[in-house]
Amino acid sequence: MRDPGGLYDISTDVIEVPSGLHLVAGLTGFADAGSAVSQVSEYLLDTLEHSTVLTFDNDELLDYRARRPTMYFDQDHLSDYQPAALKLYLARDELGQQFLLLTGYEPDFQWERFTAAVLDIVQRYGVSTTTWINSIPMPVPHTRSIGVTVSGNRSELTDAMSVWKPRTQVPATALHLIEFRLRELAHPTTGFVLLIPHYLADTEFPLAAVAALESVSAATGLIFPTDRLREEGRDFLAKIDAQVENNQELFMSAEYSQVMQTLGGMLWAILKTPMAVAGICAALADSLVPVSYTHLRAHETVLDLVCRLLLEKKKTIAYIN
Repeated sequence: MRDPGGLYDISTDVIEVPSGLHLVAGLTGFADAGSAVSQVSEYLLDTLEHSTVLTFDNDELLDYRARRPTMYFDQDHLSDYQPAALKLYLARDELGQQFLLLTGYEPDFQWERFTAAVLDIVQRYGVSTTTWINSIPMPVPHTRSIGVTVSGNRSELTDAMSVWKPRTQVPATALHLIEFRLRELAHPTTGFVLLIPHYLADTEFPLAAVAALESVSAATGLIFPTDRLREEGRDFLAKIDAQVENNQELFMSAEYSQVMQTLGGMLWAILKTPMAVAGICAALADSLVPVSYTHLRAHETVLDLVCRLLLEKKKTIAYIN
């Protein structure tokens, strides 16, 4: 492996980074349901005092053809160029507490070298804890509070906050690999994966960002301003309720919420009780109501997900037991 330090350039603007700070990380590129990670990154950089500590080399880590940068065309000439950025910032929370923020795109290449670089950064700056966030779509209704799956080696957070503890295989992210390597070093690390209503996965769901920030606060004690996000979240939910009221065929209002809650309960049972499959199917049959073809097509991804989990569970029951 080539020198991990060659992946980044240290800024000359930051005089000193205190030892013992928390590291908070969020990288875009995988899932990011409800735009939780991208919203948090933009919100923190917009609202908090911060300065760049180091910048990673795009030419080493980024697939330009897969994630093309933005070029601005002004009538007859190119006026600006804004490439993607992956940076480490020194920031201050609402109370003035300093912390390190790693944010930007998830690397397309050299994950092991990038992970080694992050581990070097953790050692270089004497990082006390590492906390990262991500979000995935789940068959849960927006009328419930956003749940999280917690990973890492801080059992007090896992026991208190994790609502979903599956035994399954998942597509890896770069932050998964970083957490895995940090655990090998016994470095305190926590990952929060938010469980976002599947029908809001492609939106900018402000309450997803609020839930992410609250999770980070629980792990680090950092305090973030969330009033604007909460207000935007209330407006967002009001618009959803208006759509439900004006389009009964699509959402079926109470019936829709009932089905979604049943599906959510199914997933918990699937992952916690391997022998509950027959009962789950019976519960689903009892709770479903007749719907239009439009409604079925709008929500077929939920059923697809449930069927996939059922099949995966069938394959792994023998192994788990």
